[in-house]
Amino acid sequence: MKIILLGPPGAGKGTQSVVLAREYGIPHISTGDMLRESIKAALPLGLKAKAYMDKGELVPDEVVIGLVADRIKKPDAARGFILDGFPRTVKQAVGLDEALAQLSYSLDMVIYFDTSAEVAIERLSGRRVCKTCGFNYHLKNIPPKKAGICDKCGGTLFQRPDDKEDTVKNRLKVYEDQTKPLVDYYMKKGILKKVSGDLGVDHLFEVLSKVFVAAKLV
Repeated sequence: MKIILLGPPGAGKGTQSVVLAREYGIPHISTGDMLRESIKAALPLGLKAKAYMDKGELVPDEVVIGLVADRIKKPDAARGFILDGFPRTVKQAVGLDEALAQLSYSLDMVIYFDTSAEVAIERLSGRRVCKTCGFNYHLKNIPPKKAGICDKCGGTLFQRPDDKEDTVKNRLKVYEDQTKPLVDYYMKKGILKKVSGDLGVDHLFEVLSKVFVAAKLV
């Protein structure tokens, strides 16, 4: 099962990717996670990407396409994968198609999480991350037992620059301008399915499971 989860920041793609990867035994490939790891390690790629991510802008295509192409070549992706956060532009989608073709792969489905701006802003602006272990919290949905302190390791929680409300609004604008055309791109290919990204985690997982069964992907 080779699928893409498509939708604006805060649509719940990352959360569903983790659940689906565990359920179906295929890797969750998140360009955001890979880029953040590069930033944490102060690698040249990470430092180059950081300036864009902090402003809520897209990382250049050639950087991300190369990153994803290398990842899907690994043995654990042979049975399938879940792409989260990529592609973000039609140019990236074309680059992905070319990379998949070289491996004799093709996408089974692209799922679009249709999400309201209000829900996206609430989800992202409320997110907090532990500086020490990287565990994610949410002030409303997954609050820590003690404000500002990680339950797991006692580390300090912080708000990522790209999760601040003003930056979130800019990220949503960038999405509308550059990423939403992907909906038309994949719709024309006949592999796009639309679901509501405003649904809760459990309800959305049930909806996705039914979509996969109907498409005979599981």
